[in-house]
Parts: sequence; structure tokens; C-alpha cells
Amino acid sequence: VQLVESGGGLVQAGGSLRLSCVASGSIAEINVMAWSRQAPGKQRESVASITATHSTRYADSVQGRFTISRENAQNTIYLQMNSLQPEDTAVYYCNAAIADIARPSLVYAHWGQGTQVTVSS
Repeated sequence: VQLVESGGGLVQAGGSLRLSCVASGSIAEINVMAWSRQAPGKQRESVASITATHSTRYADSVQGRFTISRENAQNTIYLQMNSLQPEDTAVYYCNAAIADIARPSLVYAHWGQGTQVTVSS
């Protein structure tokens, strides 16, 4: 199973970016999918999550600015980030709770390699 993020980049404060994350491999089922981020010198923090039934949760710091969405048929999630601020600068990671086809009763957490988001002031 592999998670691949894309869509990061450099943007000015107030701008927008859309991140994508695609899960691939021997997937039986994907439960929660989520975005986390890690800024330089800081701990990784949860940004947003979405269940298979599209129930969402957001960190207070991004509520109202970021939107997480999901395409179950494509094993893909997105993070639409609007009104970006310099404090949003971080490496953004996708993670998902996935059951493998070989062992469908077991669910493991999988992480992508991350995509850099840099917001200039």
C-alpha cells in the first residue's frame, strides 16, 4: 500500500493551494483518511480528517479556511487550503487507516512522504 501526496508549493499569504493524496496497492478497505503537518522545529499536528462516510473534523487553526474531501472510488482525498498564512508553512502528510486485501480484518496506518507548502508574507 502506498500513499502519494501532490499539490504543494510556494504561495503568497492569502492565496490558495489544493493538495491531493492517492492511495494505491492491495487495498481492501480504507477507513479514516487525514492530513497532518509538521513545521520546522515543531511537532507534527493533525489538520483534518474524513471518514468513509464523509464525516469531517478540523483543527481549530484551519477551521473555516481548509476543506477536506474524499473520492472513495478513487481512493483519493483532497485538502483545499484557502486564505493561507505564513504559519501554515509546513510539510503536509497524508495518512490513512487501510485494510490490506491479504489480511482484510487488520487495519494499519499508512503515511505518505509529504509535500512542502510554503506561504510567503
